Amino acid sequence: MQESLPFPVTYRLRRNPAKARIAPGGNGGNDLSLHAASDPALASPRATGFLPAVTRVLALLVEIPTALAVLAEVVVLFCGVVARYVFHAPLIWSDELASIIFLWLAMFGAAVALQRGGHMRLSYLIDRLPPAGRAIAEALNIGVPLLFVALTMSSAWDYAQDQSYIETPALGWSGLVRAAAMPVGLLLIGLSAIVQLARFRLRDLLAAALLLGAVAALLWLAGPALHDMGSWNLLVFFVALLGAGVMSGLPIAFGFALATIAYLLTTTSTPLSIVIGRMDEGMSSLILLAVPLFVLLGQLMEMTGLARVLVAFLAALVGHVRAGLSYVLIGAILLVSGISGSKAADMAAVAPVLFPEMKRRGADEGELIALLAASGAMSETIPPSIVLIVIGSVTSVSIAGLFTAGLLPGVFLAVVLAFMARRAAGRENLAGVKRAPPRTVWRAFVAAIPALLLPFVIRGAVVQGVATATEVSTIGVAYTVVVGLLVYRQFDWRRIYPMLVDTATLSGAILLIVGGATAMAWALTQSGFSLALAAFMAGLPGGRWSFLAISIVVFAVLGSVLEGIPAMVLFGPLLFPVARQLGVNELHYAVVVILAMGIGLFAPPFGLGYYAACVIGRVPPEAGLRRIWPYLGALTAGIVVIALVPWLSTGLVAKP
Repeated sequence: MQESLPFPVTYRLRRNPAKARIAPGGNGGNDLSLHAASDPALASPRATGFLPAVTRVLALLVEIPTALAVLAEVVVLFCGVVARYVFHAPLIWSDELASIIFLWLAMFGAAVALQRGGHMRLSYLIDRLPPAGRAIAEALNIGVPLLFVALTMSSAWDYAQDQSYIETPALGWSGLVRAAAMPVGLLLIGLSAIVQLARFRLRDLLAAALLLGAVAALLWLAGPALHDMGSWNLLVFFVALLGAGVMSGLPIAFGFALATIAYLLTTTSTPLSIVIGRMDEGMSSLILLAVPLFVLLGQLMEMTGLARVLVAFLAALVGHVRAGLSYVLIGAILLVSGISGSKAADMAAVAPVLFPEMKRRGADEGELIALLAASGAMSETIPPSIVLIVIGSVTSVSIAGLFTAGLLPGVFLAVVLAFMARRAAGRENLAGVKRAPPRTVWRAFVAAIPALLLPFVIRGAVVQGVATATEVSTIGVAYTVVVGLLVYRQFDWRRIYPMLVDTATLSGAILLIVGGATAMAWALTQSGFSLALAAFMAGLPGGRWSFLAISIVVFAVLGSVLEGIPAMVLFGPLLFPVARQLGVNELHYAVVVILAMGIGLFAPPFGLGYYAACVIGRVPPEAGLRRIWPYLGALTAGIVVIALVPWLSTGLVAKP
């Protein structure tokens, strides 16, 4: 079978060393980490003594229960689906128990993410500092989470005690069982930060502490003046202060939370328990349960070989034609996106299989990275995209509707990219490349049938009412495990624990951002900013078309600076009411802004998705800096067409 394909494809999946190096941000990272002190030039002598042992013990204390929480979520939700649909005996407590476990998973996962350098951040600028400056910046960026814990620990405990008077309706448990996750998680985050800070030299720690103290003193002294500024002080806290933190590499989740705390402490008398409560509310949405489960599904898909058989089938089908492997890459990203929900997982599953043969055919490595990154941006709306799930959670838009609305725009942009890839493949070397015989194509198709069915299983389970958008990921997990064990006979049990921990790491990073952004959005709403923004956007000349145009630009910029999920969580609740007011279909608006965000996420020099593509493809970032812009330009033109033709987003959605 393999010898007859346009290039050799093996079905034995190996661990991709590039993937293990990706910082686990929501759509990939740029291989940058908070563990800067692991550099011998930046580390304290203590890092070679007792500290590694302390680090390992703390990691195990956090990682083991976190991995068990991920496994428990899968089991509880899957049992709920089976009990309701198969035995017609619903488990009335399953969602409640899953919600309790979920908050513990989110907080413990955030601690694991801090230990592993997995929190989303923009490190483009600090990575270009000299070693001395970078050491201070990294110490500062680990010290900030510790400061956040110090400011909120007491309020978190008070909040948990207040919740103890509430009894859960189905299980009859005290609310403290769930709410205790907040102070316990904060404690673990604080301990993790202390261990990380112990790796730095004393002079770097003192410099970072002086900087934090100087900012705090300046805000305290300027407090009366900031209060008298009225709403204009929002620019100081949520533009200047937050912007400086993000640009200096501060983890975005802690940047949101601390900017909100600084605003409340300086200009109001609001207790910080409000911040803890808003964070709890943001992280506790049942819809967000799908995030860790789809992340786990993506990893299972890679381990069991589902992604590889999809690539092999597409390669057998069109790999022999000019630009054929580019078509395979685009098509594979499109199909895999409908399974994993994670762009980093999508790219890591496809690129290592195709890049060697594409390079042999004469493709420039910069062109390959440009196409890979553009394909990641193209597929942002292919269900079950994590961004779709998050935006549905924070804006109350139907998840099932979003899953349907995102299909046609993704396919349309794939066609746009295929046209661009064809133009770029003019000098491709096809010497020795033969068309796969029909028998080989048929065998590759038969091998790929279980993988091809998975997106339909996921979508069909939601549409037919078998499972909710939250529960359907467990059906995908169960399906993938069965296929891996019985069909492809490829299931490495040794990788289960690392996969569970990786899932918790990414989930904790995402959910803490959701919590921090929810608190920040609440503060902006209380300040009157939301009403002012709605009035401004609604009053723009040109009505909804001007609104859509500005939204495309704004979300492209935000996607580059904040990544997709933070941008959606922060501005989605503010702008979606304006869209409804102007008569823009909310599903159509969601698709447009998500695609615009994807452009920013994969656009250099700040887009983290672009650097994730470079890490996965093992290509230096500068190789694709010039070549990616024609692809991004074509995608932008495609987004404009989608914005002007709402039917592309709403045509497949069933009318109520």
